[in-house]
Amino acid sequence: MFPIRDHNPSRHPAYVTWALIAVNGTVFLQSWPLFSDEAALLAYWSDWALVPGFIAEGYGWSGLVTSMFLHGGLMHLAGNMLFLWIFGDNLEDEMGHARFLGFYLACGIAAGLAHLLADPYSYIPTVGASGAIAGVMGGYLLMFPRARVDVLVIFIIFFRVFPVPAWVMLGLWFTLQLFNGTATDPATGGVAYWAHAGGFVAGLALALPLWLRRGGPRFWSRTRGLPPHPGTAYAPSRIPTVRRRR
Repeated sequence: MFPIRDHNPSRHPAYVTWALIAVNGTVFLQSWPLFSDEAALLAYWSDWALVPGFIAEGYGWSGLVTSMFLHGGLMHLAGNMLFLWIFGDNLEDEMGHARFLGFYLACGIAAGLAHLLADPYSYIPTVGASGAIAGVMGGYLLMFPRARVDVLVIFIIFFRVFPVPAWVMLGLWFTLQLFNGTATDPATGGVAYWAHAGGFVAGLALALPLWLRRGGPRFWSRTRGLPPHPGTAYAPSRIPTVRRRR
């Protein structure tokens, strides 16, 4: 299950969201030739990724920031940028460009620290914007819990798009991060679930002052939990049916 769009595009151009997507894409393209040489790629990630073991030895702190702009493959990049595209613009609308950028970076750093606490002596490089984007999702959940999000559900041969409230999709996503983080040994590598969970909680906490300034529960009453501008009416999304030949 993953989102494909929301029903409330931003009122104003989301310059920071667009810039972050462009920077992530540019960094990935710059590093793409290294993927054919494992030794060169590992050396590159040793310099720029988040490596908890290095921080335990007293260096490598810059990886908390630089790792946010690295990705382990094209699908890793595409998935992260899709989530940022869907959830980033409305939050940038509410926060303003500069504050949203600071919020994004702070969530990414918090996610990196959560991963560091989960496995402080790991020497496996950690890369990806997903911790920062998890923070964006946490902030979105607090500000716009009832915003409609179209999600594509894939179950074996079943494909369908459902519009669901943001709190359903984001709440389920966060629950899965907690479950997988508990069930998975971070020392084995793979997905940094605790970084996702840490970024999400940081996003909720860092968006809380804005929500309170907007009136807290009264803000939800005024907006009904939706972004405070008219939504977009989309035609129903349909997945083509492939008929079996007789």
